[in-house]
Amino acid sequence: MGDKDKLILDEPVEEGVKTYSKKHGKKHKGYLQVPWYFAGGIVLFWGLLFVGVVKPLFYRLPEPLTVEDASKGVFIAERARANLYDFQAIGTKVVGSDGNEHKTVEFLLKELNLIKDNIQEDLFDMEIDLQHAYGAYVKWNLVNMYQGIQNVVVKLTPKASTSENYILVNSHFDSQPTSPSTGDDGHMVVSILEVLRVISSSRVPFEHPIIFLINGSEENSLQASHGFIAYHKWAKNCKAVINLDAAGSGGRELMFQSGPNYPWLVKIYKEGAKHYFSTTMAEEIFQTGLVPSYTDFDIFVEYGNLIGLDIGQCINGFVYHTKYDRIDVIPTAALQNTGDNLLGLVRTLSNATELRDISANPTGNTIFFDVLGLYLISYSADVGVKLNYAVAAATIILIYLSVLRIAEKSNVDSEQIQSNFILVLVVQIIAFVLAVALPLLVAYGLDKYGLSLSYFATPSLLVGLYVCPSLLGLTLPSYIYLKLKNTVSFAQQVQLILHGHAAVVAILCIAINYYGLRTTYVITWTLVFYVIPLAFNLITTLHDRGYSWTGILKVIQVAPFMYNSYLFYCFIVILTPMMGRFGVDTNPDLYIGGLTALGAILSMGFLILLVNMSRRSGLVLFGLLAVAAASVYIASSTDIGFPYRPKTNVQRVPYLQVRRVFYEYDGTVSKDESGYLFNFQDRRGVTPLLESNVDLTGLVNMTSDCAKYMMCGMPLYDHRWVEAMEYTMWLPRKNPVWTPAEPILTLLNKTIQADSNTVRFEFELQSPDHTSIFIQPYEDVTVSSWSFLAEYLTTNSPPYHIYYSFGIDDTPLRFYIELKKLNRDFTVPLFQLGVSAQYMHVDGDEEAIRMAKSIPDYAVSIQWPAMYKKYIF
Repeated sequence: MGDKDKLILDEPVEEGVKTYSKKHGKKHKGYLQVPWYFAGGIVLFWGLLFVGVVKPLFYRLPEPLTVEDASKGVFIAERARANLYDFQAIGTKVVGSDGNEHKTVEFLLKELNLIKDNIQEDLFDMEIDLQHAYGAYVKWNLVNMYQGIQNVVVKLTPKASTSENYILVNSHFDSQPTSPSTGDDGHMVVSILEVLRVISSSRVPFEHPIIFLINGSEENSLQASHGFIAYHKWAKNCKAVINLDAAGSGGRELMFQSGPNYPWLVKIYKEGAKHYFSTTMAEEIFQTGLVPSYTDFDIFVEYGNLIGLDIGQCINGFVYHTKYDRIDVIPTAALQNTGDNLLGLVRTLSNATELRDISANPTGNTIFFDVLGLYLISYSADVGVKLNYAVAAATIILIYLSVLRIAEKSNVDSEQIQSNFILVLVVQIIAFVLAVALPLLVAYGLDKYGLSLSYFATPSLLVGLYVCPSLLGLTLPSYIYLKLKNTVSFAQQVQLILHGHAAVVAILCIAINYYGLRTTYVITWTLVFYVIPLAFNLITTLHDRGYSWTGILKVIQVAPFMYNSYLFYCFIVILTPMMGRFGVDTNPDLYIGGLTALGAILSMGFLILLVNMSRRSGLVLFGLLAVAAASVYIASSTDIGFPYRPKTNVQRVPYLQVRRVFYEYDGTVSKDESGYLFNFQDRRGVTPLLESNVDLTGLVNMTSDCAKYMMCGMPLYDHRWVEAMEYTMWLPRKNPVWTPAEPILTLLNKTIQADSNTVRFEFELQSPDHTSIFIQPYEDVTVSSWSFLAEYLTTNSPPYHIYYSFGIDDTPLRFYIELKKLNRDFTVPLFQLGVSAQYMHVDGDEEAIRMAKSIPDYAVSIQWPAMYKKYIF
């Protein structure tokens, strides 16, 4: 053996462990760093595990069944898909349109009667009811008023049943403008039809009657669900609901709300669902309002005091509410997945003994989560709080015992080791902060230069933009520390680094648990799979034998890596499309960057620190930095970073073709102008259109008009437009915008009440099926009474907003307003009244059509004519 090949033997620190290093390699007391390729192998192995196992499990769908399987009494996706073709062929189904009020209702009634012809008549009674609902309620700081909204309702009752407690299964058939609503919510509608077909034609008994509600106005501020729960003859008997909706198309459906406060419902999901996809984290995120969507579930809970499960399609939200929400993005297997689950849930819930007396059941919140879609774990929130604290405490105790053991085995004073560990803890706190801060810094920087959403069409960029900076921040402090400190063997130093990370996570677990978030379970179970190998290593001699302690750690870490990467990938998939409708005033990259960072920390936190075992660990850090830098370059300087793609990842461009007319107190017209009112949905706003040379000459923001006029002087469509009104933009046009009609407001009567400071105005309004009324009294005037909901006047301040729509009944709206004025001078202007009329069923005039065609193919225009008339009375 030549001199260059000789090995230098060091005295081992741990008994029975011989360590050595090459002459020109790095030497540490009692330590041999593993080969350079070990560090790269760690990253590669876990990356391959995610791509090869986790992602396939996330997208896994069951084999779709055909009509040949019908005799088995199971959900047949082939039949459901045939129904879905017919549903899509109807086209858009906006409330008030022929497609919604006639064609879709006729389609549903036809299918239901075919089902009724084949029920087991000796076992079940089936009733079909077409409800025309009239009513109003307060939500989103406005009065939601509806007239002639249609609900298709079916009651399936076992002949032997004496139960007065019904279960409700709900979805909706109406759509947003331009969307055929195949995924939202045709997917769920045909699933209901098929489940009803299977249950009514089989001989499987159940105890509680089932109400199937296919409602005709969900997209219209959830009006139809309110119409059912407040006024339908069967509503008072409904005790639990399975609500079905969609914010995506073509994947597994997520159970994202349960209860509230009835843990047995999660048990129903566990027993009834066949393909699990659910997590408490989704429930808490949804209830924060971070998700820009609402469901009928809220109405059933708030106005009907129902409990239940809220389930929705959530994958491929890019097509949600666009013309690309079509059947070609919905595999038949996705229908089978929904159908299997829904059929099992309906059968389980309709036989639930808990429904006999709901008040007799235990109450409280639940922690629930599926494990890679294979199994569902659930336990009460109270148990969760105790478990969280217990695991965090166990982590800290075992770390302390490990520190004492290291001191004992290395013949170093325990106080010195403890002081050393305090320094390690500080290092790991810095690491944790960097792991979160670096991705957020990237997010902030990209947004500052107008490059937000660069991952929108290329999600793989998230690895370089946010995962790599997070892992770099988590590893760099310990890399530097290990270069400087050498109190004990290098293997023990690495072990202390991991202990420091575990201690930081345990402290975070305690803090979040104290705050009351049930999502703490994610941190708790991450710690569990660090505590288990640590306890095993302490009990055996592996803890004291060089790197032997890493063996079981790496094996056990497979579990938290797979679950946490699966969980956070789920939310990246769900939330990324939503960032395309998150508004221009918020940087969505901060949310995605922060979420990705947390996912990286919890999935790879313990594993990435093991790269320090390698004698070339710096290469891994350099690689992370290089990938991050390359990703930032790609995002900022190439077409790959452009967020939008035709059909698959479109930019939403909602705007109204507006004509606005202002009438003064004497009836003269002070303003009559036309243009386009844009309500951009994402952070990039108008910039992509300008860069694509769309002619937007004269485009201005609405700041001055919003300060000057009630509701900006514009025909704001709904509560979302009202919330975003100060961010809307106005593009004037010379030629008046054409509308198929004009709203006609007629003053029927003005009555000054004798010996009173009150005046009463009575009106009739003839308007389209989507209309808003804005009312703004002048300073010395108050609205004392009106024909709308009285409670609204006591809980809201002017300007008042009444959102009014009708379905099958277009009778003109009659209403009154009573006003008080202390000086009783009713000969002067008292209030402003604005009428915002939306003509959603026409394309507009030729000039407007040309405008729509000028929008690039990577964007979808969602637009229609609208007219605004402002009056002074």
